[in-house]
Amino acid sequence: MSTVVLEKPEAPAAVPPRPVDRSAFHALPGLLAKVVRKTVAVVVLLVVWEVAPRLGLVDATFLPPFSEVAVAWWELLLNGQLASNTEASLVRSLSGFGLAVGTAVPLGLLIGWYRPLADLLTPLLELFRNTAALALLPVFVLLLGIGETSKIAIVFYACAWPVLLNTISAVRDVDPTLLRLARSLNLPPHRLFQKVILPASVPTVFTGIRLAGAVSILVLVAAEMVGAKAGLGFLVNSAQFNFAVPQMYAGIVTISVIGLLFNLLLVSLERRFTSWKGNR
Repeated sequence: MSTVVLEKPEAPAAVPPRPVDRSAFHALPGLLAKVVRKTVAVVVLLVVWEVAPRLGLVDATFLPPFSEVAVAWWELLLNGQLASNTEASLVRSLSGFGLAVGTAVPLGLLIGWYRPLADLLTPLLELFRNTAALALLPVFVLLLGIGETSKIAIVFYACAWPVLLNTISAVRDVDPTLLRLARSLNLPPHRLFQKVILPASVPTVFTGIRLAGAVSILVLVAAEMVGAKAGLGFLVNSAQFNFAVPQMYAGIVTISVIGLLFNLLLVSLERRFTSWKGNR
C-alpha cells in the first residue's frame, strides 16, 4: 500500500513595506507659505475693516464693522433673498457672456484671417467699440423693454468687444516664423489655420474672455441698479435706499466673491487649453 506524502505549502513571500512618500511632507511648508502670501493682504484688509469703525477712525453708520456685514450676509442667506437675487444675476450675466463668447470668437477669427472682411467691417467696429455700453442702456430698454432681454442684451454688447478685439489681435499677431515654417511644409490654408493660427491665438483670446467675464458682472450690476426687481444690483440699490447699510455691503461683498470665483474658473480653463505652454 503506497503512502501519500503531503507537501507542506510554501509560505507566501513577505511583501516588502512600501516606502513612505516624504515628498508631501517636504512640500508642506512651501505650500503653507504660498497660501499665507496669497491671503495675507485680504486678512489685513478685513482686520482693518473690523477695527477701524470700532476705534472711531471711520463712522460706523456708513462703514459698519465686517462682523456686522457678515451677520447681515448670513441673515440674507437664511431668508432666501441672497440666493434668489444671486440666481437672477447669474442667469443674466452668464447668458450674455456665453452669447458674446459664442459670437465674438468666430467673428474675430474670420476678421483676423480674411483681410477683405476686416477692411469692410473695421469702420463699423471702430464706431461701436468707442460707445460705452451703459450709455446705450436706455436704447436697449426702449427697443427690448424692461424685462430680461434688455439686460442680457446689454451684457452681450459689453462682453462682445473685449473678446472680439482680442481675437482679431491674436490672429494678426501670430509669430511670422511659425507661419513661414508652416508654409514651407506646403500646408493648405485650412490646415495652417487649424494647426498654427488657432493654437497660437488661444492665450490672447482667453485674455479677452477674462476681461469679458469681469465686464459681465460690472455692467449687469449697473443695469440692475437702474431698472430691475431682482438681482444683486437691485439688492444693493434697495438696501441703500432703505439705509440697510450692512445688507448693502453684504451685497457688494457677494458681487466681489462671484467675480473672483468666475475669474478663477476662467483662469483654470485658460491653463487647460494652453497646457502646451507649460503653465506654472
